[in-house]
Amino acid sequence: RAITKNYATKLAKKGFLNPALNVPAPDIGTSEKEMVWIMDAYRNLFPEDINYTACVTGKPVEHGGIRGRDDATGRGVEETIREYFRHPKLLKKTKLKEKLKDNSIVIQGFGKVGKSLSLDLYNRDQAKIIAVGDLTGYLINRQGIDINKLSKHYLKNKKINHFKGAKFIKKASGVLLLNCDILIPAATESVITLNNVNKVKAKLIIEAANGPITYRADQILNKRGVHILPDIFVNAGGVVVSYYEWVKNISHIRFGRLQRRFDEQKMRDVIAAISKTTSKSISPLLYKKITAGATEKDLAYSGLEDTM
Repeated sequence: RAITKNYATKLAKKGFLNPALNVPAPDIGTSEKEMVWIMDAYRNLFPEDINYTACVTGKPVEHGGIRGRDDATGRGVEETIREYFRHPKLLKKTKLKEKLKDNSIVIQGFGKVGKSLSLDLYNRDQAKIIAVGDLTGYLINRQGIDINKLSKHYLKNKKINHFKGAKFIKKASGVLLLNCDILIPAATESVITLNNVNKVKAKLIIEAANGPITYRADQILNKRGVHILPDIFVNAGGVVVSYYEWVKNISHIRFGRLQRRFDEQKMRDVIAAISKTTSKSISPLLYKKITAGATEKDLAYSGLEDTM
């Protein structure tokens, strides 16, 4: 903590850290905890700055963070995959099946990005994820892994092995070489190199990690006609929602605060008018769903989908 705050203090004193210039966000090795330390260091130096919460993003909600930031990178990756599948010409070139759920997916990494991405693909797209890997090895089930059960197992045991819904293979690097339609490296950089690129069988590679494919390996894959969605685009979801957090901090009001109740009442009035005209009512569950106004997380993810 002392090291982080001292570093942030030096940056702020030199003018390299403030809401109008450089706004950090968490990455590998840091979390929302370190972001609060940085914010505290800035606030101690500039107590008169009413926008001090905007000097850093990725904070806890109670310290000015935005709901949905934790899983934003994974959600952004999923949105890029969805967008790809809206273009039949691209699917034809890669010989992928028309529906995302009909293609086999392999994900390397089950950390912050890999886990949230897997859950979104499984629950929102009914995707068939046949393998999930981490540093210790990988799980494989050609029929598809139940990601909800795996997530609960991981939350309890902090590792993916000993999961009953798939076979565990200890050779971690082998997950990249499995026969699949879509390969998603979502862990560390330079995992596909000249040493293994010719063994990669995927038709589409999604760079959810930073720089998972080396330059020369990338050239070889391009010559083979393998489509690669680049990291600078694919994993930008976290940065996008960080921007929304910064906007929230600068404006000093959470998203949805001004219009949510208005929207809810408007939908109640519409349903009441329809029910009166048709003499029919709708189920309580559907009524609740229709009249529910957008939450801050809903709006953040709506903006994320539009951006990606």
